Amino acid sequence: MITSKQRAALRALANKMDTILQVGKSGIIETTVVQVDDALTARELIKLRVLETCPLSAKEAAQELAEKTKADIVQVIGMRFVLWRRNLKEPKIEI
Repeated sequence: MITSKQRAALRALANKMDTILQVGKSGIIETTVVQVDDALTARELIKLRVLETCPLSAKEAAQELAEKTKADIVQVIGMRFVLWRRNLKEPKIEI
């Protein structure tokens, strides 16, 4: 669990980031979970986008992916959301 100050610092970092993954009309499938897990391991902080054709809202998708990858939801704005998970072996972001 992250504090509000940590969340604010992560939001500031995510503001400049590009969206790296999209959740489409298939929703969240196993390959999506694997891609998100790999991206979190490599980057710690990732921004995702939910397409209009997706059966889930951005908040629902963020909650499901956060549960399946053991990540924290940093923010959900519109159709985009940001996830964070510390890499214990090689931390890249110090908050």
